[in-house]
Amino acid sequence: MSQTLSERTIALVKATVPALEAHGLDIVHEMYARMFENPEIRDLFNQSHHGDTGSQPRALTAAILAYAANIENLGALAPAVERIAQKHVGLQILPEHYPHVGEALLGAIKAVLGDAATEEILAAWGEAYWFLAHIMIAREERLYKEHRTADGGWEGWRTFTIDAVRAESSVITSFILRPTDGRSVIRHKPGQYLTFWLEIPGHPPVKRNYSVSQAANGETYRISVKREPLGLASGWLHDQAKPGTVLKVAAPAGEFFLTDNPERPVVLMSGGVGLTPMVAMLEAVAQQHPDLPVQYLHGTLDGSTHALSNDVHALATGRPNIRVTNFYQTPRTQDVAGRDYDHNGLIDEQWLTTHTPIEEADYYLCGPRPFLRAFVATLSLAGVASDRIHYEFFGPADELLAA
Repeated sequence: MSQTLSERTIALVKATVPALEAHGLDIVHEMYARMFENPEIRDLFNQSHHGDTGSQPRALTAAILAYAANIENLGALAPAVERIAQKHVGLQILPEHYPHVGEALLGAIKAVLGDAATEEILAAWGEAYWFLAHIMIAREERLYKEHRTADGGWEGWRTFTIDAVRAESSVITSFILRPTDGRSVIRHKPGQYLTFWLEIPGHPPVKRNYSVSQAANGETYRISVKREPLGLASGWLHDQAKPGTVLKVAAPAGEFFLTDNPERPVVLMSGGVGLTPMVAMLEAVAQQHPDLPVQYLHGTLDGSTHALSNDVHALATGRPNIRVTNFYQTPRTQDVAGRDYDHNGLIDEQWLTTHTPIEEADYYLCGPRPFLRAFVATLSLAGVASDRIHYEFFGPADELLAA
């Protein structure tokens, strides 16, 4: 592989940006149609994110456009590359899968753009694709090696048995997972997720990511899953999974996590089921950083949907460095202010900027996209540097080569 892209290739790829802006989504739909003709490739993907109404085609369209527009400055895409490499490792995407993707991409460009996709344009995109693919393959191999060699590590899919099930709210249930072989597990970083291969009768294999909702203990993992309307995987877990159910799980992955040695105060923010990685971070702080100032802000509908509240209360009790503030959008009559929640309504942007250490804290956010859009923008406008704002997506990121 060449170490750099040729100037001619860079020029040709950049010249396709207008065509990608006009026809990118059609190209991506055609690309997925070609890829999914191969069941082995189809089963690598989370099918709930695909299709005409799925979010993944839009995400990949934006990703391809971002790559073309930034092909002279790939350093700007480094965070996206890391995020996607982590997701690929969770999905167990391997070097032998990349030729299928490249062939489908080039075929789709030709099919949609027709005569405008000259042999020279296709050759340039082929060179650009493989340049990036080799970067991804190299990073993913390093991650796979870390998983193989870590204490409690493994490669591929490892079987776990559900050890216990606990209802956390009207919509969220926790599952404690213990490795079937009885051995230890990787000590995940607080905030990371597990990828599951679920075999649901009547359906192709289903892949889903669920954040680990507790700090590392070397023995088990806990996931806390929200039942989604019409959700195939979440519905099956809530209705069918029970103690003794065996699941196939990939090693922990994800670039969204609390650093090992935080040097600044931390503000954790979550909306709804976005609390799962935050509880893991809060538990890690309680165990390892007794002097670190931490504020945890959580917003939910009401007490019936407020999951893991007892866990969070226990973590904060007796620890003056941890302060928890709960916002209920529409409290029930039985929800008591000062006991169950602190504020009536949504998390308020003005409250956030006046009651948290804007000038010095690291902010970690997880929740629905409107939640992220609102508060990432609020923090940026308040002067919080981008390297102090960390956030996790639900579903596919609208970024480069998302899987």
